[in-house]
Amino acid sequence: MRQKKLRNEKSPDELASSFVFPVKLSEKQKKEAALQLAMARGKRRAAATDKDKLISGLLSLRFQLEDYINGNTFNPDLSFGYFLGEYVGLLEKKRKVFAEEISIDETLLSQLINLKRDPPDYVTVRLELHSNRAIPADYWYRLVEKKKEHFIKTDKSIRKKEKQFVQHKLNVHI
Repeated sequence: MRQKKLRNEKSPDELASSFVFPVKLSEKQKKEAALQLAMARGKRRAAATDKDKLISGLLSLRFQLEDYINGNTFNPDLSFGYFLGEYVGLLEKKRKVFAEEISIDETLLSQLINLKRDPPDYVTVRLELHSNRAIPADYWYRLVEKKKEHFIKTDKSIRKKEKQFVQHKLNVHI
């Protein structure tokens, strides 16, 4: 019924310019279309400059990071160290060179990437500045906080340990 109404209200040219109608392709046509698309993507990638590739990679990393920190689930694989390692890899620099660029010791960088240490606040700010604000400091910080939040919510041993320090608890249930 809706299609009849549209046909009555719009000319065929208007319909064609405002809608994409599904097309049935044979298997051979699907393979040919996929091949043409792959070739076009390949040409586009080959024509991309190093700067274009870096921008694309930075945006991709930023969006991945945003999706994760704004989501409700915790994934231990998507840690500060993981994203920092991805960032350094994206730059195609040796860790030593990158550590020098943000004025930290290479050992600290290694500890951060390998999850041996949480980052000091100044590192998150330096990462923001290094990326020319493409990845804000608060994104890096929120990665660490997401890990801490998960720990606080799920670690039962901390409650047992800290219970001895609470002398009186409220006698209310909310």
